Amino acid sequence: MLSLLLSVASTSSVNFHLGNGLAKPSQSIIMILVLTVLAVSPAMLIMLTGFTRIVIVLALTRNAMGLQGIPPNQVIAGLAFFLSIFVMAPTLTQMNKVGLQPYLHGQITITQAYDASSAPLKTWMLKQTRKQELAMFVQETHQHIKNPQQVSMAALIPAFILSEIKTAFTIGFIIFIPFLIIDLIVSSSLMSMGMMMLPPTLVSLPFKILLFVLVDGWTLVVHSLLISFH
Repeated sequence: MLSLLLSVASTSSVNFHLGNGLAKPSQSIIMILVLTVLAVSPAMLIMLTGFTRIVIVLALTRNAMGLQGIPPNQVIAGLAFFLSIFVMAPTLTQMNKVGLQPYLHGQITITQAYDASSAPLKTWMLKQTRKQELAMFVQETHQHIKNPQQVSMAALIPAFILSEIKTAFTIGFIIFIPFLIIDLIVSSSLMSMGMMMLPPTLVSLPFKILLFVLVDGWTLVVHSLLISFH
């Protein structure tokens, strides 16, 4: 019995088609790719899109108004998610056109599909990345590049995230200024009237909400975010 199994094993072979040839990938390979994308999609959403900038600005806007839990975190994250999809829609469409669809139709290999798909994403990330952060990571990786497109994703991603955080805090600082002015006016008025025991933030909160509603604040903030990506 053992000799029979050995002879069968020696004459049998199992071929795995990983979709690296010019042929349509099998359904199993497509399912593996889909499950892989779903598994890493949260990290990709945070690290490779404008989600970081958007969610930080929305959270800073809420804090500037003095509202710690309104809107809830789920609403902030949901709005940031759909705004990120809206901002990334042209890039995602281009990635699907030049990379995914040719691969699914067997026109290019999986390696060529990755290179073609990553090119539009890298171009978009480079436009949002500051030169100082990018130069720092390129220098640390000892890369000698002549074209920004030659930057590796390992150096581009952290530089992109740092740039997004800096941009978000810059926008947040501008948003804080009018609310700070309201707090100063209310605090000075209370001190002049001798109302030292009344918290200024409690009095200024309705005025800040009223101002934000009158100027259609959330629309202005979202519009400013969309403009900042161009």
